[in-house]
Amino acid sequence: MAAPAPAQRAPVASGPMHDSGNLDLLLDIQLPVVVRMGQTEMQMGELLKLTPGSILELNRSADAPVELLVNGKHIARGEVVVVDGNFAFRITEIDSRAARIRSLG
Repeated sequence: MAAPAPAQRAPVASGPMHDSGNLDLLLDIQLPVVVRMGQTEMQMGELLKLTPGSILELNRSADAPVELLVNGKHIARGEVVVVDGNFAFRITEIDSRAARIRSLG
C-alpha cells in the first residue's frame, strides 16, 4: 500500500452558512467527526485471537475513497493525506449543504 501523500492545509470556505437565523443557535455545537477507511465483521472468537501485528482486511480497496462521517452520518468522501507529520483528510466529494443539514437534523 502506498504511503499517504503530503498535503498543505486548505483554507476553510467563508461566507454565509445559512439563510435562517435559527441555524445560528446550532453553529457552535461540537459534533463527533470520524474518517472511516472501511469496516469488517468478526466472530467473537476471532476478535479474542487478535494480537499485536494482526491484520484486519477491510471492505474497501486501498485506492478507494474514505468516508467522512459527522455524528455518524456520511457527508463527504476523500483521501488520507499527511500534514505536518499527522494524518489528515482531503475532501474530494461533499454532499450539498442542504443534504448535510438534513442528515444531521
